[in-house]
Amino acid sequence: MILALDAMGGDSAPTSVVQGALQALSETPDDYSFVLVGDKPAIQHELNGILPDRISILPTTQIVEMTDRGSTVLKTKPDSSIVKGISLVKDGKADGFISAGHTGAVLTASFFLLGRIQGVKRPALGAYIPTPVGGKVLCDVGANPDPKPIHMLQFALMSIDYITRIEGVSNPKVGLINIGEEPTKGSELYQETHQLLSRELPQFIGNVEGRHLMDCDTDILICDGFVGNTLLKFAEAWITILGNEIKTRSMKNFRTKLGASLLKPVFKDLQKQYDYEEHGGTPLLGVNGISIIAHGSSGPKSIKNSIRVAKKCIDNRLIAQTRDRLADYKGTSN
Repeated sequence: MILALDAMGGDSAPTSVVQGALQALSETPDDYSFVLVGDKPAIQHELNGILPDRISILPTTQIVEMTDRGSTVLKTKPDSSIVKGISLVKDGKADGFISAGHTGAVLTASFFLLGRIQGVKRPALGAYIPTPVGGKVLCDVGANPDPKPIHMLQFALMSIDYITRIEGVSNPKVGLINIGEEPTKGSELYQETHQLLSRELPQFIGNVEGRHLMDCDTDILICDGFVGNTLLKFAEAWITILGNEIKTRSMKNFRTKLGASLLKPVFKDLQKQYDYEEHGGTPLLGVNGISIIAHGSSGPKSIKNSIRVAKKCIDNRLIAQTRDRLADYKGTSN
């Protein structure tokens, strides 16, 4: 198996990507190899001029900047690491692609180069969120700000395959994020989606209010991309602010320093539980190929774990499973 890595994607590229690939070598079978796609001199510098077995370099001449429009990257930067990396998957020269770079560019390039899985109306981006009662998949988190109810149903179906096959959750439950628990709450989109999910999904448990997102009895939370992206970024910011506040206040005086030292093991456990790098990236659901999107500030650990996620997607035939589910599911034709 061959995985293509966007060596130029992310806040600390190419360092984190190269180091993540090196760490993954000892944790993947010998039949897995990695193609580092990007600026060859920069990648070689990170490798200290030594190219390990199972790692190769595909040189490119263009870099996708965060200021670039994702919708135009295919035309304006065809020799970028994102376009070239996804093209490897399209051409059958790689089994999956991983990027911590420009999310919009990865979404657009994956959609147009890989196409949709048969039966998928709109691909969606899910995010795996750690919670006190087990991790949850939030979908969509940015790919579809204006979906229709049928799209939201498909988000749920694709998320069921993802959390079952990749996260190992059996019989997952699905909830719809809304401003109230009653079926009549929310906009017309959410009311109609509630009716559709209630009718078509036995796993659907109803609406979930914002205050219960972390502790509700669901494994999958469905919403439109605008709501999902806002929630995800708020959660990331809140965790960072809370962590910084704890550090600052624990160093305030001798008593708080002493208390902090006693609670250090607790803080470390919590930090590990809510650290996005422990999980890695998540697959773009619905495209006809494995395309993993990682956090922009991913370090080597996140890249290594994103490789693990990609391997699971391949080993568990996520694309084929999604295709089969949608082909057999009468609700998707509504």
